[in-house]
Amino acid sequence: MSIEALQFPIGRFQAPVQPDLDEIKGWIEDIRALPKDLRTELSKAAADKIDLPYRPGGWTVRQVVHHLADSHMNSFVRFKLALTEELPTIKPYREESWAELPDTLQAPVELSLGLLDQLHARWTLLLESLTPEELSRAFLHPDSGTVTLAQAIGTYAWHGRHHLAHIRLVTQTQGKQG
Repeated sequence: MSIEALQFPIGRFQAPVQPDLDEIKGWIEDIRALPKDLRTELSKAAADKIDLPYRPGGWTVRQVVHHLADSHMNSFVRFKLALTEELPTIKPYREESWAELPDTLQAPVELSLGLLDQLHARWTLLLESLTPEELSRAFLHPDSGTVTLAQAIGTYAWHGRHHLAHIRLVTQTQGKQG
């Protein structure tokens, strides 16, 4: 498998310019399901495999799970800012540096799984309440430009599936080897 296929096992995200409400509802369901899907996939991973990277030079399963919690917490805050301020400029963070911090390298994945359970429950409650006008609200990302909340929902639905596929690379390999 090529490095590109390992980095983007479900492909790169292609954001529709004007997603329709059915597409957005599907993305919200993806966001809602992520914590459960992660738990299901991680139940297939032997404890001694949690610190294996999904590709050469990639993050370990542990780092991926903690990254999802870090990233989705940041996203939830971005949504709240966009809903309460006019085109707020959000602060990016160095996710590759966060992935090397001691909590990410050492903490049990259950800490982030519990956080994701609660965060995604609250986040989907917020997402389901958004009106079409609120879905068109936006934040300004210094690197990506203006991002509407509708687009961000799609991005984070993809983001969860993307990293779930990374974890599957490890759990599926385990099954083939053992």
